[in-house]
Amino acid sequence: MAPTPSRSASTRTVALLCWIAVVLDGFDLVVLGALIPTLTGGETPWMSPAEATFVSTISLVGMTIGALSIGVATDWLGRRKAMIWAVLAFSVLTLACGFATNYVQLGLFRFLAGFGLGGCLPTAIAMVTEFSRGKAGKASTSVMTGYHVGAVATALLGLLLLPLFGWRAMFFVGAVPGLILAPLMLKYLPESPSFLLAKGRRSDAEALAAEYGLELAAPAATEAKASLGSLFRHPFLRNSIAIWVTSFMGLLLVYALNTWLPKLMVAAGYGLTGGLWLLLLLNAGAICGLLVAGRVGDRIGLKPAALLWFLCGAVLLAALSVKMPATLLYPMVFLTGCFVFSAQVLVYAFTAANHPPAVRATALGMSAGVGRLGAITGPLLGGTLVSMGIGHPWGFYVFSVVGLLGAVALSLTQVFRQKA
Repeated sequence: MAPTPSRSASTRTVALLCWIAVVLDGFDLVVLGALIPTLTGGETPWMSPAEATFVSTISLVGMTIGALSIGVATDWLGRRKAMIWAVLAFSVLTLACGFATNYVQLGLFRFLAGFGLGGCLPTAIAMVTEFSRGKAGKASTSVMTGYHVGAVATALLGLLLLPLFGWRAMFFVGAVPGLILAPLMLKYLPESPSFLLAKGRRSDAEALAAEYGLELAAPAATEAKASLGSLFRHPFLRNSIAIWVTSFMGLLLVYALNTWLPKLMVAAGYGLTGGLWLLLLLNAGAICGLLVAGRVGDRIGLKPAALLWFLCGAVLLAALSVKMPATLLYPMVFLTGCFVFSAQVLVYAFTAANHPPAVRATALGMSAGVGRLGAITGPLLGGTLVSMGIGHPWGFYVFSVVGLLGAVALSLTQVFRQKA
């Protein structure tokens, strides 16, 4: 039986702080998409479409490097300090974006901000998993609602701020939450018990576990030395490759649809306004899907739930290739967001729950990092299909196949039983 938590310590505080950090990731998901029409439009554009593509791509490269290197950072600093520094770095550099005088400076600031931002997501999931008291699926998917809450809020924020204050205000306002969050984390976010165990501080880990009502794994299972190399050896190698392929496919779909859904809907004859509303509906569906997916994952298993979500997403994506009335289209897009966008989060939850604490952050960082390569590929793939004039219906067929490939890759994983 897990210890009873003290009144002063709440796992909900950990979840809330991590959720706000993930909201920042959601901000990054759509902020450039919201600003590019303004930055590239008008009689004297601030930058060209090609320059905007460079800025968008280089920021994703920075996030990829940040996600891939977070395991090393957490081994060195601990999850608490790594999380705080990641949030602080991202916020300061986002503020700097508002002072950029040309696209090169904007690209540089976005690239460096990506280092911190890319590390937030895997660390946040690792933290909430460790403090979830055995409900990894619900904890991981709940915290990931912040991703799409941030995306929707940023799109709405753009509608309010851009006409009144211009594009720089978006970066200034986007930096504020992180600058407030970092000192709050410094005061209220605890260290990871597994990090304390890895450093030989079992008494501190036990005290923290008692304070938060957590159950520690046995010393032999948790304090063993783990590193990036562990993911390339038995028993994790097979799972590592399968998870990386699945994450690549999952984030390819998320970023391709968030970038190109309005254009694909316009090509299908639905109109620009309809396309933008469908984008918001897609992300609204993602929030609802995440709340349901975690509970389903805890009930039937994270792997079966993720497989079901990928398969349903693939079917719905194929169905969107068919022209349909709005009364049917809107619920179809909502359901597509429910399944496609939360499928990847179930993969993160499965990765977190299926690796021992000592290697969990590294496994999540690699999953997110390789997934970011899919995030770069998705918009490029969508843009290629649109430029060839076959975005609709063939774009949806291609994305459906991507979903099926994600399901196939995930089906090859093995399930290990781990302590949270």
